[in-house]
This record gives sequence, C-alpha cells and structure tokens, in this order.
Amino acid sequence: MFDKLESLKQRYEQLQKEQETCFDDVQKSIKIAKELSSLEEVYNLYISWKKVENEIKEAKEILENETDEEMIEMAKEQLNEAEKQKEEIEKDLKIALLPKDENDDKNIYMEIRPAAGGDESALFAEEMMRMYMRYAEKMWWKPTIEELQENDVGWIKFAMLKVAWDKVYSKLKYESWVHRVQRIPKTESCGRVHTSTVTIAVMPEVDEVVDYEIDMKDIEMDIFGASSAGWQNANRNKTWIRLHHKPTGMIVSIWDSKSQIHNKEKAFNVLKARLLQIEKDKQAEEERNKRLYQVWTWDRSEKIRTYNFPQDRVTDHRIKKSYPNIPWILDGEIDNIIHDLIVADQAAMMEKSME
Repeated sequence: MFDKLESLKQRYEQLQKEQETCFDDVQKSIKIAKELSSLEEVYNLYISWKKVENEIKEAKEILENETDEEMIEMAKEQLNEAEKQKEEIEKDLKIALLPKDENDDKNIYMEIRPAAGGDESALFAEEMMRMYMRYAEKMWWKPTIEELQENDVGWIKFAMLKVAWDKVYSKLKYESWVHRVQRIPKTESCGRVHTSTVTIAVMPEVDEVVDYEIDMKDIEMDIFGASSAGWQNANRNKTWIRLHHKPTGMIVSIWDSKSQIHNKEKAFNVLKARLLQIEKDKQAEEERNKRLYQVWTWDRSEKIRTYNFPQDRVTDHRIKKSYPNIPWILDGEIDNIIHDLIVADQAAMMEKSME
C-alpha cells in the first residue's frame, strides 16, 4: 500500500509544479486541476501519516535513550497519542484508496415517476421532487427542473431534474429505484393506510467529450412551437424538441430554452445519458451484489426505502436502518441517510477487497 502512496505523492507534487506553468493552456490547466482534486484527499492523509510516523519514531528514540522521568512520561503520552492517530489515518487511507466510480464527480439527471398507487403515487412523486430540490439547495448545488409533466389535477406524471456541482453523483446515485410510501390518503374516508410507490432513476451527465455515437436513423425528432398542438404549456414562448429513440422506445422532451439549438443539444445529451445508463445496467448485472450502491442490480419491483407515515419513520432496506421525522426528511434532510449508505458501501468494498 505504501509504495502506491509514495507514487501518488510524487504524482501530486509533479502536477502542482506543472500547474504553475500552464496558465496559458486552459484545457491542460483544467485537466491538471481535476487530477489534483482526485488525488488531494489521499495526498493529505499520506502527509499526515508520515508526520505521525515521525512522531512515533521520535518518541521511541526518547524512550530508548532518555533517563529523565518527566521526559520519559511525556514521550509515552506522545507515543500513545500518535499511535492512535496513525490507526485512524490508516483506516481513512484504506477507504480513500478504494476504487472510485468514474462518474462520482459528475452532475446528474434524476427522473421521478409515479408507479403503483394512482393519484397518491403522483402526489408522493411531487413531494419526492421537492425533497431532492431542497436537499440540493441545502448542499449549495444547482438543481433545475428540466422536464415536468403533470396529470389532470396538477400532480406529477413525470419529472426530470438536473443537479450540477462537484461530486453530485457520488451522493445521489444511492437514490435509484423504488421508494414506497405508506399513509392514509386525504381522500380516504375510512382511514385505511394505502401503499404507493415512486421510481427514481439517477444518471450521470454525459461529458461533452464522450464519443457516444447515436445512429440518426434510429431517431425521430419533432419540433413544436408554443402554438403547436403538442405543446402543453402554450403560454411559454419556448421551443420544444422531442426525440424518439426507436430501438428502445425512449422519448426525451426538452423545452427549457428559447434556443432550438440549445434544446436539441440538451435533448441528445439526456438521451446519451439514458443509453449509457442502460449499458451500465448490463455491466452491473454481470457483477451483481459486488457493490451496495449498485441498486440497478436489484429487481426493479423491489423497494429500497419505505416512508411510513403512521409510524413517522423512514426505513432504508439496504442497510436495515430507520430514521424518524418524515416531515423533516421530506424537507430535504436526507444527508444523514446518504452518509450511512456511503459508509455501508465503503465497508462492503473493504470486505470485498480482503477476500
């Protein structure tokens, strides 16, 4: 492990020197900054480890050569404290050196769909969308609603969010698949608890540099203006681009910009993200159960989380842990849940690496 750490340290320091001389080359500067960011945590931990290791060495030398009782006592305290710090740093290093998902530092698209439960499912989808928007705002990320389709009473039929900032995917990737809600609907006169579900799909945004070819013969593209029959929000003076990917039946609709070119570009980026996610799904199926966060390997009908209103409890079934105060959670306070999922994921990876 320490040979690898020394190589990472040398690479980090080499990149720091290169960064000082490439201000005129924007692309190279961005590339270096990105690699530095990816190495920074491990580098800082390794520097801390080396410092503590020196403190241990110094304390042991004092204990071997010193005769003064006060100095010996101080050295013993230093040695004890440094060894504790070393143990903690080594734990953090092992986690930091675990394989990273190549998409962890990317922005994401999140699709929210009502599933079983009719209007109650659509209502909960609306609450879920607000929960993720609030969470993103509290994290100082940049959430936007890219597409929103509503039913006759104004609840969600389909919503697509984009969340932009550093390492968004590394946290929100755990939210994919089926979320279940158990509560008494406002329309239920007998007070019976109903069960509804909402599906969440989280996809990393495709980099502009990704060379993912789409055969244009497979694409049927429609363009609607505000006065077109297909336009659902006639008061918006925007251009709607709709792509139909015939091999998969996938449809992408984008209308958030007044620029037809911009909407077309964004629609193709979303389509690429979805098609790439299908490829990831196939690969993940082959490596089933290797990683906790790969919830796309689960059966699509299987729930990952339950929001039980009568008991005011949210349970994540992957880590078998419950959290109180549903109103607080639906207001975007989900970071503690995500943190626990990350810790469990890291523990699963460490266990796997020791096999």
